[in-house]
Amino acid sequence: MLELRRLRLLAEFARRGSIAATAAALGYTPSAVSQQLSALEREARVPLLDRTARSAELTDAGRRLAERAEEILGLVETAEAELSAHSDTPMGRVVVTAFPTAAVAFAPALAQSLGEHPGLTFVLRQTRPGDGIRQVQNGEVDIALIDDWTGKVPDQSPAALEFFHLRRDPLVLVVPSTHPMSDPARPVDLQRLREEPWMAAPPGEPSRQAAERLLDTVGGARPVPWEFEGLHTILSLVARGIGITVVPALALAAGDRGVAVRRIPECTLAREVYAVTRAASVRRPSVAVTLRAIYAAARDTQPARPEG
Repeated sequence: MLELRRLRLLAEFARRGSIAATAAALGYTPSAVSQQLSALEREARVPLLDRTARSAELTDAGRRLAERAEEILGLVETAEAELSAHSDTPMGRVVVTAFPTAAVAFAPALAQSLGEHPGLTFVLRQTRPGDGIRQVQNGEVDIALIDDWTGKVPDQSPAALEFFHLRRDPLVLVVPSTHPMSDPARPVDLQRLREEPWMAAPPGEPSRQAAERLLDTVGGARPVPWEFEGLHTILSLVARGIGITVVPALALAAGDRGVAVRRIPECTLAREVYAVTRAASVRRPSVAVTLRAIYAAARDTQPARPEG
């Protein structure tokens, strides 16, 4: 009999391509992954991996079983969802992962809404950019809140996942409340702000890339910003009058005193915010009620309204 937990490891190995990457993705040690895959080979009674001293790759039998593993795991989850659907009462544990600004913005509303279901245990974790979809796909979490700056993520993702659009999150200018540009009667002129001390996330972060695209439209040499981890760290520094920044509006949902938020003229840069879950999970009452709570939180959360 093939063990489901080991089949999940094999499916993840097929996606990742190495034992080390599989271990990192699932939070195991490489030796533990190797041992479990060896145990699966004994259960299957055929070699599933072609191992060398430095690498391992799937054999033909391993590839076929990995494909079947995805189907088997999906069928098991569908069966579990169908059984859960017979009960209208949300029960059990639901794990949601979210990018940091969504976690901070939506957590109060989610805690209040889901607290009305005593049989439900709600877990909210923060995750790094790009990890949410993988975590949903491999079953680590039930729902992921993700941001998409490209407009392509839903179309490029596996068909087994279902995307629920929550909101559009535009880029806004944030300056200290004592800054001349804090006056809403004063037009925003990015050209005049080029010499200001800018602050941004490290290179490669989606918000940093959006800021760079915006500043490239101004012309001339792009300002070189100071770099800080975390948008809330950056906003706290702006509030102290240390510099200025552009961030997605949702980053201001927690309320940052000491700053002014301005709409950026003719700026179309924004991210789309989605909730993602496995299609088979949607019928589970616990997942369904959590999705409804997330949708309501996204609808009702109001970041600081930018001035014109």
